[in-house]
Amino acid sequence: MPVRVVIFEDNKDIREGYSYLIKTNPEYELAGAFINCDDIENITTRLKADVLLMDIEMPGTNGIEGVKRIRKSNSDIKIIMLTVFDDNKNVFEAIKAGASGYLLKKTAPAKIFDAIEDVISGGAPMTAGIAAMVMQMLAKGYSPEHKKTEDGNLTKREKEILTMLVNGYSYKVIAADLFITAHTVKTHIKHIYEKLQVQTRTDLITRTLRDGIV
Repeated sequence: MPVRVVIFEDNKDIREGYSYLIKTNPEYELAGAFINCDDIENITTRLKADVLLMDIEMPGTNGIEGVKRIRKSNSDIKIIMLTVFDDNKNVFEAIKAGASGYLLKKTAPAKIFDAIEDVISGGAPMTAGIAAMVMQMLAKGYSPEHKKTEDGNLTKREKEILTMLVNGYSYKVIAADLFITAHTVKTHIKHIYEKLQVQTRTDLITRTLRDGIV
């Protein structure tokens, strides 16, 4: 069954461009395209959306507020921010709100399909520059209050895996880079979730960035 994609983008040309792109691939189905997130809860439910491609700056309800609203009722839907904004504040707010990935609009079309596949597989795709920024934020213990809090007594290995998770690495890539099995990676991640008292990847990334855990 094709992956159902819904687009939220106020620029008509860009919205139509993304729509055409999705229609060119038989593995995906364009479920709908809208100029803002005013009715995001009803839209995503009615259209049975699997993935949302979301702009940030839109009239009415913007992308970040849209993510916050949908996350109150749906923690499973995948949300990829596609935006011109690459500043710390927007990156942090989007991730904190519950975005699954963050790409710049100049991202090549093929990379957008890669990103959709990545989020469906549990990854957190980011444009290279955004990923580097996230790593800098982590290194500095970035949060709105710039306070570092308890890390749940994570081991050195768990912190290493957590950093890779936040940077968008898949379980398979983490396992290969650390020369361990995917099963071992999953076991470490289970312990990380338990220690930090989170239940979803979005919650994990949000807490990590907010509290400067690694």
